[in-house]
Amino acid sequence: MTRETGAGAGNERELAFRALSSFRRKGVFAPELPDPERDGPGRRAAALVTRITRGVLRNMALCDFYIESFSSLPARKIEPQVLDILRLSAYQMIFLGKIPVSAAVNEGVTLARRHANPRAAGFVNAVLRRLADSLDDLPEPRRASRHEMLAIRYSHPKWLVSEFDSALGGAGLEELLAANNEQPPLTVRVNTLKTDAEAAARSLEAQGLRAERRVSPPGSLDLRGGGNPGDMNALRDGHVFVQDASSTLAALAASPSPGDKVLDGCAAPGGKSFAAAIEMKNTGAITSRDVSADRLTLVESGARRLGVTIIRTCPADARVCADADSAGSMDIVYADVPCSGFGVIRRKPEIRYKDPEKLRSLRDAQLDILSCLSTYVKPGGRLIYSTCTVFRRENEDIVEEFLRRRGGFYAEPFALPGDLAAAPDGMVTLWPHIHGTDGFFICRLRRSS
Repeated sequence: MTRETGAGAGNERELAFRALSSFRRKGVFAPELPDPERDGPGRRAAALVTRITRGVLRNMALCDFYIESFSSLPARKIEPQVLDILRLSAYQMIFLGKIPVSAAVNEGVTLARRHANPRAAGFVNAVLRRLADSLDDLPEPRRASRHEMLAIRYSHPKWLVSEFDSALGGAGLEELLAANNEQPPLTVRVNTLKTDAEAAARSLEAQGLRAERRVSPPGSLDLRGGGNPGDMNALRDGHVFVQDASSTLAALAASPSPGDKVLDGCAAPGGKSFAAAIEMKNTGAITSRDVSADRLTLVESGARRLGVTIIRTCPADARVCADADSAGSMDIVYADVPCSGFGVIRRKPEIRYKDPEKLRSLRDAQLDILSCLSTYVKPGGRLIYSTCTVFRRENEDIVEEFLRRRGGFYAEPFALPGDLAAAPDGMVTLWPHIHGTDGFFICRLRRSS
């Protein structure tokens, strides 16, 4: 068991408690962060609140296992607000090396006095002190099945562990679960309209970051070392923009070139539109659509910062084929559809707790969007279908159903740059533990001439 580094005070723990309570009640992770502009320590406080809350979400089942190991009650019988307090306290004690154990215990008791019934403080104190006495010899999760054990060790719901195992064909399951629980680097794409990778890396490293150049995709940098993205001169000046390698690769799979006419059908916040514009050397035309007009402002502001002038935004529902004038006119169409998101758990740990029953309606939306956006592809043009999930029902099955329903398209073989992966059948799934990217599916379709 490794412990991260961190430091903090009671106010941060109060905010982390509120964030966990909000997630438990509403299913939404939105921590109430200190104002980073108010004072210098605000940024550090915000970082600690996020680290604690995300850390608990990454390790919730494991924290519950340890809590139950030193509690007279099973987790399901502990008052919800008390369990939240125990989880955030246990996480700090087990994983955060620079937070004194005594401080975590004392603040946990203080939170219990403030937010629970009078007896809760004594209960929290007893559980946490037993845990503190055993930190050097913590029990190991043991369950009847391998999936149950891994579900606890890596804090993924058992149904999700089983689905990942099936998707992987029985190989690499534990490696994937471990990768999902790691803090990934912040990946940025270099804007070659303004600079090059070497100069961008120098600028970022001058601000105390480690900038590692990726082989695939070339022109992307993995940033490590902490820091607030908003403080990066290279980001503010439009020399780089935040985009995971997987999303960049989806944009590059279409092979955009200068002069192309492109439609990005689900564009916000704009990463694929920006990547395509840069490959096109800011020559041609890109229409960036999204159902949310508010989110399209992110595309517009991003384009201004990057110096991209060929992007035009347009609010539109990708399920509605209402633009007859554009039918059959696009060289490239991107269909990056809404999905379950199970490929980005390492960035958004709360995704693992989604209710699978509520995701069943995604299939209809995905098919509708792909079918509608396909009408804008010109003969000989390319259609890129992508998701940030790894399950066949949202990926290959959707493509195969689309091809059965609509003639005139076929899956076209392609290879990702840097020899990262080949797609001889026109489809590829990227995995965090194999490719060092978010989990992502990319399919390249060609319309017959």
